[in-house]
Amino acid sequence: MEYTRIYEILKNKEKADVFYDDRPVWIQELNNNVAKVGFIDNFEEKDVHIEDLYEDTIK
Repeated sequence: MEYTRIYEILKNKEKADVFYDDRPVWIQELNNNVAKVGFIDNFEEKDVHIEDLYEDTIK
């Protein structure tokens, strides 16, 4: 994902289907090109590079 898109999601508290490694996540914070994400399917948190995040484009 692009930095500007992640910033939009965080700023607007927008509901977005974001994934990391085929697992749904929510973005907790953004620090340069690294995002702290929480996995929706458990309590795990991880710092990931933003280019490894993607949105579900199939609606």
